[in-house]
Amino acid sequence: MFKTKHLLAAAVALGALVSGAAKADITIAVAGPMTGELAAFGEQMKRGAEKAVADLNAKGGVMGQKLKLEIGDDACDPKQAVAVANQMASKKVVFVAGHFCSGSSIPASEVYKEENILQISPASTNPKFTERGFANVFRTCGRDDQQGPTAAAFIADKYKGKNVAIVHDKTQYGKGLADETQKALNAKKVKEVLYEAITAKEKDYSALVTKLKSAKADVIYFGGYHPEAGLIVRQSRDQGLKAVLISGDALVTEEFWAITGAVGEGTLMTFSPDPRKDAKNAELVKWFRDQKYEPEAYTLYTYGTIQAWAMAVEKAKATDTKKVADTLRKEKFATVLGNIGFDAKGDVTAPGYVMYAWKGGKYDYFK
Repeated sequence: MFKTKHLLAAAVALGALVSGAAKADITIAVAGPMTGELAAFGEQMKRGAEKAVADLNAKGGVMGQKLKLEIGDDACDPKQAVAVANQMASKKVVFVAGHFCSGSSIPASEVYKEENILQISPASTNPKFTERGFANVFRTCGRDDQQGPTAAAFIADKYKGKNVAIVHDKTQYGKGLADETQKALNAKKVKEVLYEAITAKEKDYSALVTKLKSAKADVIYFGGYHPEAGLIVRQSRDQGLKAVLISGDALVTEEFWAITGAVGEGTLMTFSPDPRKDAKNAELVKWFRDQKYEPEAYTLYTYGTIQAWAMAVEKAKATDTKKVADTLRKEKFATVLGNIGFDAKGDVTAPGYVMYAWKGGKYDYFK
């Protein structure tokens, strides 16, 4: 009798342990530039991720388990991104929404592949990210070989016969985007009058502006981020150069206007369709605005990234990377980004890029 009672007690205790383990938190992460010059984008990603996790947990979590969110700061530095990836592996993270810069996402993805962690970037646009055959890598944004041709078609149509200069900041993102735009322009028989590289994080681009003036540039296509783009616009106007600057999705932050002020009026950029404009997202957008935060750019793209992962987990009935990855490639997911899916490479099957224009301190679709 004594032995039977103890065996029964042990069985009950073991059952409680197993039950507790089954309900343990699922740890996921968001990774991006939480500090540094591009911290505005890290803030967007963090806000989107925190809200997505809060909303999922409020509805019972994923597969009945609550989500725990880790936040990784790579400062858009490749070495730091690898360190963050290793840190996430040590914390038993099953999924990472990130990174932001392609130059961070690509080296970090090597770690995630090795550690069998699912990675979905809401922001990294360099084609190489999904071209290496990694089964665990996805993105909810478009690619530069979609973004560049969109800009090139716009330039060839709207600025026919004008002098086009191409400038990039030597980063994996910036040079890649500039080169895709150059290739698409050249295919349309538009030859640039200047192709120039700058060093990011400098404060004086007057030498570049002098070269642009000498080349009689009417249009500056810039591959790079908003701090440098803003300075180039401002310093161009200071030197009397009125060329319009056109760039990519790294200008989708109001910090750009904080740098340029009114002289930023008319600057153009490509970006994916704005989920804030979807009526289905009105309540979510209002929630952010009630918190005195504008959910621009990658806020909702990160929210939608976590949504897609959570839906895939529910359908796969597992957090296992292979099962979730297979599900992501097979199914469609109703997210704040619309009804999205992923192709064999991990690229999102959703509308590509549209042109935006800066006006009065805000950006909106070009009209």
